[in-house]
Order: sequence, then C-alpha cells, then structure tokens
Amino acid sequence: MKEVGLRAYRAMEMARAFDTKLSALYKAGKMYGGVFLGRGHEAIAACEAVFLTKGFDVYNPFIREQAGRCAWGYSVLESARCYLGSTEGCMRGRDGNIHWGVPADGNPAPISHLGAMVPVVAGMMLAKRMQGIEGAVAVLNLGDGTTSVGATHEGCNMIAVEKLPVVIVVTNNRYAYSTPNEREFACASLTDRGVGYGFATHECDGTNFLQTLDTMQKAVAAARAGEGPQWVVANTLRMCGHGEHDDASYIPAELKAAYADRDPLLVARRQVVEQGWLTEAEVAAVQAECTDEVQRAMAHAQKEPTPIPAETDWNAVSWKPSRY
Repeated sequence: MKEVGLRAYRAMEMARAFDTKLSALYKAGKMYGGVFLGRGHEAIAACEAVFLTKGFDVYNPFIREQAGRCAWGYSVLESARCYLGSTEGCMRGRDGNIHWGVPADGNPAPISHLGAMVPVVAGMMLAKRMQGIEGAVAVLNLGDGTTSVGATHEGCNMIAVEKLPVVIVVTNNRYAYSTPNEREFACASLTDRGVGYGFATHECDGTNFLQTLDTMQKAVAAARAGEGPQWVVANTLRMCGHGEHDDASYIPAELKAAYADRDPLLVARRQVVEQGWLTEAEVAAVQAECTDEVQRAMAHAQKEPTPIPAETDWNAVSWKPSRY
C-alpha cells in the first residue's frame, strides 16, 4: 500500500498547489469562466483514482477533482491549458476550463449536471462488456445533491440490474451548493440509497487519508473481481465556496472551525510521516516540488495561443489518447 499511498498523497499536494494558483489568478482577474476548487475533496479524489489504469478503466471525476486527475495520470499542464484556453490542450481551447476529458483515455468530459453522467458511464461499461473486455472498472463521482437527480436514479438502476463493475463515489460535503443535508434527503445515511439500488455499500471519513485509501481499494477491488457495483459514501466538508464566486457564508462558522484540523491534506501529511513512508523533510520537499511544477505549468500555458474564432472549426473534444 505504501507505493500507491505515496502516489495518492503526491496527487493531493499537486492538486492543492494547483488550486492555490488558480485562486490567485482568478482574484487577479486573469482567469476566465468558473473556478471550482477541491479543498476538502483531495483525499477522496486521489484515493478513488489511484487504483485505476488510464486507457483501460473509466474515470469520470467532478469538475473540482484535480487530485483525481493527477492520480489518474494527467499532468497539471493539461489542466492549466484547459483553464487558460490554450489550443495545445486536449479541448483545444474550447469548452474546457472545467468540462474537459479525453474519451480515448476512458475519461469522458463531465458536465455540471452530474447526474447525467451516470447513464453515460453505465453505457461505456456496457459497451466494454459487449466488446468482451474483462476486468475493467469505472469510478464515477456524485455529490450528495446529485443523488437526488432523476438521471442518477435511472443510471444506477441500470448499473445494478446489469451488475456492471462501477464504483459510484458519493462525496458528501454536506451542501448541495448552499442546501444543507437536512434539506436534501430524509434517510439516515446516503448509504441507504446505495442499498436501495442493490449496490454493495461502503462509508468512510473522507478527511482521513488512510481510511479513505483503504475503503477505495476495497471497493475498486470488489468491482474488478466481479462482485457487482459498489457505492461509497465519503464524508467531508467543502472547505471553500461552491466556486470562487461564492463566499460560502451559508456554512456556519462553528462547522468551519470544527473542520479546521481535519483538512485532508494536513491529515495526509501527518499520516505519511506516522507510517514511516516519508520524513517531515521529505514531505516539505514534495510540497516544494509540486508548487514549482504548478508554477512552471501555468507560466507555460499562459504563453500558448488561444483559439481564433474566424480561423478554426469548433470541434472541441479530442478522441486521441492524452499526451500527458
């Protein structure tokens, strides 16, 4: 578990450094479109993707799950290119800052209406079955609010009936934008919804890196072994607004304070040292390396050309495997 754990941890550090840079650029007026940060989601995203193989499995992350993209195998340069509208990016500077993907890699471009992606991923896995491809797994992200979307119910029902090897990760960050859990659902736990569909269910503290890593490993392994669809509820708090345009004033100050020492990245740093995987000096070195890589990626992407509408076609999605 050490090797995969360190890859997941590094993905978390890279994502936090990337988010920090994105926020700074947005506040400086140098970022166009929405900026949606993943603070509080890093452990969930990194741990769900680190057990997958790009080009064989299917991964459909949230728009804010940069840690998952890094653990899946994408460099931050690709994310920087998409956010900054570079024609060198996989979306060629079209609709790309947050809605980007490379279908040939098994990474469909997500849309903000996340429930709509459940039937899409179900179809992708059914297609693999028809093609005789065995052993592949899909990991699909939902939020607590997305579990109430109609397309989610339809897609989950199909996944369960067909016993597709899909792991649905429900990131319960306690707010569907600004709507708290108690106004979203009446069941005691969102695991109840997974049981209702006929999924095997798991639940973890998404702020606890090692617990999340263990839970995701078991869920992915079960799906890969033919044990049917898996439903993982990972509980956390979005430690920022829904987007950088949102001040998250609806989250009570006492809740924010309660989560202050549960930042998943701070927990991960502490745990990798306690496990003997890294020393404190090595943790500091990883942080510095990730910050430097993000700075270089952003600087590089900012120098690349953006689309000229009068001189180009508008086919956005690349069907070629990623170069990164």
